[in-house]
Amino acid sequence: MAVQQRRGSKTRKNKRRTHYKIAGPTLTRCPNCGEYKVAHKMCSCGEYNGRQVVEK
Repeated sequence: MAVQQRRGSKTRKNKRRTHYKIAGPTLTRCPNCGEYKVAHKMCSCGEYNGRQVVEK
C-alpha cells in the first residue's frame, strides 16, 4: 500500500481540489406569476403545486 513520504504543499492540494465546486440552486418558473423560485418551495405569490396556499 502506498504511503505518503513527504507532506504535500497547499498549492498541490488546491490544484487537486479545483473541481470541487458548489452548484447554484435549481430555479424554476412559477406557472402562476412567472417569477423564478427554488424547486419544491412556495412562490412569493403564495402558490405551491398548483394550489393557492397563502392568501396575499
